[in-house]
Amino acid sequence: MAYQGFAQEYLGMPAVTRAYTTACVLTTAAVQLEFITPFQLYFNPDLIFRKFQIWRLITNFLFFGPLGFSFFFNMIFLYRYCRMLEEGSFRGRTADFVFMFLFGGFLMTLFGLFASLFFLGQAFTIMLVYVWSRRNPYIRMNFFGLLNFQAPFLPWVLMGFSLLLGNSIIIDLLGIAVGHIYYFLEDVFPNQPGGKKLLLTPSFLKMVFDTPEEDPNYNPLPEDRPEHLPRDQDQHEQQQPQ
Repeated sequence: MAYQGFAQEYLGMPAVTRAYTTACVLTTAAVQLEFITPFQLYFNPDLIFRKFQIWRLITNFLFFGPLGFSFFFNMIFLYRYCRMLEEGSFRGRTADFVFMFLFGGFLMTLFGLFASLFFLGQAFTIMLVYVWSRRNPYIRMNFFGLLNFQAPFLPWVLMGFSLLLGNSIIIDLLGIAVGHIYYFLEDVFPNQPGGKKLLLTPSFLKMVFDTPEEDPNYNPLPEDRPEHLPRDQDQHEQQQPQ
């Protein structure tokens, strides 16, 4: 029963959330089982551009450290806010959601070229939390039963919690900065006087990820209607010489 419930919950996850969280869990499991090491995953511009280890552009977003409190904490927030975004403001807009992933990852990678950052998954999670929190500004949050605050303060609360644990807040600040850039360009600037939408999802992403909606007003030609095809085919066969 427990397995069936887990399988049902897993299959009920939206596609992008399921794919990303699965990749993160499998990557961590592979490291724990010593199939691979973190040294094969971390962000290293020299190895990427000189040794052509291109996979590091992706794998540095998939590893959140060894199994422990930090890993499960990040996985909970990643799953929760990635899913709420995909099922909320990005519902029916999978291509736009994937484009946000690519845009955020690109900006973080650019910053990583000039800073000694090895893994960017936590920054990516904070970016998702930031975008969700700005799009849901009136939701009341409770953090471990200790703090009550409005949703837009959540990224900053997480940064403060990370600081209390003795971690560097550079990663958190990067996630907040990239999340704010995306939110400003997508939600704020287009609604300003003279503003316009700058982040345009490429058409090939829409072709891959978005199923085209059927036009209820579309009226096919008579020869394209299914009920006419067999009759036309029979007439054609009768006209053929024996």
